[in-house]
Amino acid sequence: MSGFRRGVRLGIDVGKARVGVSRCDADGMLAVPVETVPRSETSIDRLAELVAEWEPIELVVGLPVNMRGDETLSTTDARDFAAALQARTARPVRMVDERLSTVTAHAALRSSGRSQKKSRNIVDQVAAVVLLQHAVDTEKSTGRPAGALIDPPEEPSSDA
Repeated sequence: MSGFRRGVRLGIDVGKARVGVSRCDADGMLAVPVETVPRSETSIDRLAELVAEWEPIELVVGLPVNMRGDETLSTTDARDFAAALQARTARPVRMVDERLSTVTAHAALRSSGRSQKKSRNIVDQVAAVVLLQHAVDTEKSTGRPAGALIDPPEEPSSDA
């Protein structure tokens, strides 16, 4: 576990209709589901409340790219959402490739006997768990955090 930064993290899976949220313990032993937040004008506010509650060292937001690694409209949406989240919470935000996290979540739910229809309300949380666990495991095995930090918002200049 050399190089692993101790601290709680929140995983965020941004979708068009819902935002899945997960968290891990300070030692990164296990990522668990937290909540599914409906995607609306109040999503960032609810996530800010969860940040205040859990006090994570960083937010891990899924970066949806296609199978070739190319960016899509969903990639732009996730980046914009992550930037708004960082501006609102003042927490570091790390964008992590989320290819196949939702597919993995659906497969896990199916193997546990849940139909896709019955899983709709939790699949985003499970995808956030898959994303966050991958990020934590990557940091533990390599000593380097997964993904890339987004740039913090620029401070207004004080050239008055």
